[in-house]
Amino acid sequence: MSTKPIDSSPGRQLMKGVLAVMPLSIAVIPWGILAGSYAIDAGLSPLEAQAMSAILFAGSAQLVAAGMFKAGVGLGAMLLTTFFITSRHFLYSVSMREKVKKLPVRWRLLIGFWLTDELFAICNSQSDKAFNRWYAAGVGGGFYVIWNLASLVGIVAGSYIPSMNELGLDFAVAAMFIALVLPLVKSLPVVVTVLVSLVLSVVLYILQVDGALMFASLAGMISGYWCETMINRRNSKMDKILEEKA
Repeated sequence: MSTKPIDSSPGRQLMKGVLAVMPLSIAVIPWGILAGSYAIDAGLSPLEAQAMSAILFAGSAQLVAAGMFKAGVGLGAMLLTTFFITSRHFLYSVSMREKVKKLPVRWRLLIGFWLTDELFAICNSQSDKAFNRWYAAGVGGGFYVIWNLASLVGIVAGSYIPSMNELGLDFAVAAMFIALVLPLVKSLPVVVTVLVSLVLSVVLYILQVDGALMFASLAGMISGYWCETMINRRNSKMDKILEEKA
């Protein structure tokens, strides 16, 4: 008889992962519907629109790619734009490297394909020892299924309901990222990062600066890094003072 705890069984961990990502999966449904309907509006066939969700599996990149396709932009420009939009996933993978480096290649490829903002937000907060591949598969796989089902609804609806992109479904994008960011705001450097990015993105948008979001993101990261560096320096000085007094 196995002595492995029931809670650590693959099936239980898989289900725990699915349940953990369910709130975010529900929040992203309007976005998935929008992505599917927008692909149809851009001129893709239902099969091509569903393949975009199944293969590309990146909400913002799908919307941009569909828009570029509708505008007749070339494949090279489309691929390059998609690459830059999804480049943050490279940072996600670097951050999670220690958690997955001991897994077989098939598992690393699977988790890498499913590595979204949602999977990173849920699984990267776990310690390396607490990380469980079946739990991560539940998070990634559960979100993947919901996203594709939502896209399918959007594809079907987009074939019958014109201009679905004007129904305000894109608010789901902002709502989901707010839900992702808020639980991570636990320290002063993160607060600085969020505030600088938020304020600067709004200001640059009002000023109609091209690449406003990218500039705001870079400024936020630099500000957060500077803040953390200053805090570490201050703590080091305080430690030296205490050592000298001791």
